[in-house]
Amino acid sequence: MTTLPLHTAALGTPAVPTLLVGAHAITLPCGTALQLLPQRALWWPAAHMVLVADVHFGKAATFRRAGQPVPHGTTADNLARLDAVLAATGADHLVFLGDFLHARSGAADALWQQLLPWRQRHARMAMTLVRGNHDQHAGDPPAALAVALVNEPWLPCADAPVLACHHPQAVAGHTVLAGHLHPTLRLRGPARDALRAPCFGWGDGQLILPAFGAFTGTAPDTLPAHWTQFAVLPGRVLAVPGGSS
Repeated sequence: MTTLPLHTAALGTPAVPTLLVGAHAITLPCGTALQLLPQRALWWPAAHMVLVADVHFGKAATFRRAGQPVPHGTTADNLARLDAVLAATGADHLVFLGDFLHARSGAADALWQQLLPWRQRHARMAMTLVRGNHDQHAGDPPAALAVALVNEPWLPCADAPVLACHHPQAVAGHTVLAGHLHPTLRLRGPARDALRAPCFGWGDGQLILPAFGAFTGTAPDTLPAHWTQFAVLPGRVLAVPGGSS
């Protein structure tokens, strides 16, 4: 399949929404303007929608139950970063592109005691979960979280040929927004130093988001070499044509 063209939105163009600090703006072939955020989230200004993938709530607790010495505080970190994204964008709809929960064993009372007050603080915001592979095993979040549940592919906006999924997939005539891969790339410096960074990936009608969760793990070399990749660096997103160097 031929890679669809990528257009970088120009600052100062009247039709382009205000670019958030550190974001990289792209325009899909259908004309939909999106912003790739350094918080590892996607901002869709026309839809007032923020999308994140692979939060994996409860993963650290699952590991601790298995006797692994992993850090505490990852849920609080995830929620704080979500709060920052929602405040910066003014979004009224938050979409989780799958793997909201990591495992059934991590969906304990301690997790809901953090998530329920957070949800109440955002009571007026619509939230939707596109079920991912971990969600199928972990189960749906409780009804008290007021998260709408859908299966992939899901059409968020009737007037835009853009599908929200968890698993990457090509759908003719549409752009697919997905996660699942936890992609990263390696940036190499002139002194033989290297940096591994989460990234967005764009190609073949698909835009893949990096994992949002603070304790999710990453996977290098998961994106096709001909895709354009966008490194998520501290405070900004940087386009890296042709993948890792």
